[in-house]
Amino acid sequence: MVTPTDTGNLVLIGMPGSGKSTVGVLLAKRLGLGFVDTDLLIQEEAGRTLQAIVDHDGYEALRRIEEQVLLKLDVRHKVISTGGSAVYSARAMEHLKTNGTVVFLDIPLELVIERIGDHSMRGISRRPDQSLTELFTERFQLYSRWADISVQGEGCNQEQVTDAVIANLPVPPEPVKNTL
Repeated sequence: MVTPTDTGNLVLIGMPGSGKSTVGVLLAKRLGLGFVDTDLLIQEEAGRTLQAIVDHDGYEALRRIEEQVLLKLDVRHKVISTGGSAVYSARAMEHLKTNGTVVFLDIPLELVIERIGDHSMRGISRRPDQSLTELFTERFQLYSRWADISVQGEGCNQEQVTDAVIANLPVPPEPVKNTL
């Protein structure tokens, strides 16, 4: 297994509301790594929000753009917060795993619903006929498949989740020394 000390990358996957962005920033600060939010890279690439992509071009277009962005990503010593649908692209996930440890931030469906509220405005990549429950079940299998490490988030605050990620790393990474 690739460890963060080999490449410096931690790749966070999980449902919307699982804490990927918040925990990602906390991990980056604690470990002395940079932070990359791929949802922001997708928006920058497309020139519009995730929701606008889904509304105008459909969920499949969002997944195609996401795959392109992830395949172009070439970074080291970063915490990478992926979009919830990153796991639909085997090519993208294999690319991310070549230089990083994949961490699944696992929360139950009830907590996803509590945290994201009106998911119709979140730019979530799902089929129009697909319920959030069906999406959760489908994605859970993919998250579990790609994860090197799974961390349970239920009953934990973001600091506790951050602690759990660090505690579960194969080899605790040392902070990157600033060369400036």
